[in-house]
Amino acid sequence: MDVYAKPLCYELLAEVGEGSYGKVYKARETGGTQRLLAVKKFNMLEDTSETGIPAFIIREVALLRKMKYFNHPNIVKLLDVSAVPVGRSLDLTLVLEYIDQDLSTYLSKVPASGLSRDCIKDVIQQLLRGLDFLHTNMVLHRDLKPQNILVTSHGEVKIADFGLARIYTFNIALTPDVVTLWYRAPEVLLHSVYMSSVDMWSAGCILAELFLLRPLFEGYTEIQQLQKIFEVIGLPSEDDWPDDSPILYSVGWGPQGSCTKLLHNLGPDENDLISKCLAFRPSCRISAAKALAHPFFMKH
Repeated sequence: MDVYAKPLCYELLAEVGEGSYGKVYKARETGGTQRLLAVKKFNMLEDTSETGIPAFIIREVALLRKMKYFNHPNIVKLLDVSAVPVGRSLDLTLVLEYIDQDLSTYLSKVPASGLSRDCIKDVIQQLLRGLDFLHTNMVLHRDLKPQNILVTSHGEVKIADFGLARIYTFNIALTPDVVTLWYRAPEVLLHSVYMSSVDMWSAGCILAELFLLRPLFEGYTEIQQLQKIFEVIGLPSEDDWPDDSPILYSVGWGPQGSCTKLLHNLGPDENDLISKCLAFRPSCRISAAKALAHPFFMKH
């Protein structure tokens, strides 16, 4: 029996976010548990009257429907998804569990003394478990950043906005947010082909930020972002530069050679895990499954 066959009934309480493609609302389920919900309404402006719903949207809605059955503690629960033609456009609505705090908000409340090592370990471990689950199910996130990682009042970490990055270049989080390059892997910045390892680059940036309490690479253009990355990890060799990138290799990009210690105030285990996440070559980057077995998580 399909337990999701009956659509959820809810009332909208307040608009909590807005982006180019639609709005996000806080809502309450009517009847039953009266639990709080996050309702994301996207307005697809394509003219679907002649051509029907675009194939890529059908694929993505199918993926999102599949995601409803994922019952993983570190993936935000998608409770309902609907795509309804309205006139010449398409209304795509997602209903998710409501969590009012993202990792960005969580970090803004951390005292100047910083997070404890155990707390950092707990947050990143939950994030990696969620990523490992997505990657095992052949789902890339592509836009992992603190605004897309939710933290419950009990400290549970949940990845949000999976799948949506495949429809849009950016997502509507529960709080309005500017598109950021800070967590984007070099191969994406270089317009090269990419795979699930892009998410591991983002995880490495986020792990560093948990220690630093500020983003590791803060660039405001793709070129500046690449320069900031190479200042820290060193300029890769020309052989490692992706062949399919329209951006040409230049020794002027940054300092030659790789850094053995990315963050000087961290121990060897922390630095090793971050550097394995921030390997320039995607094929050399650690996977989520291997990261979970890293010595950083083994020591107390």
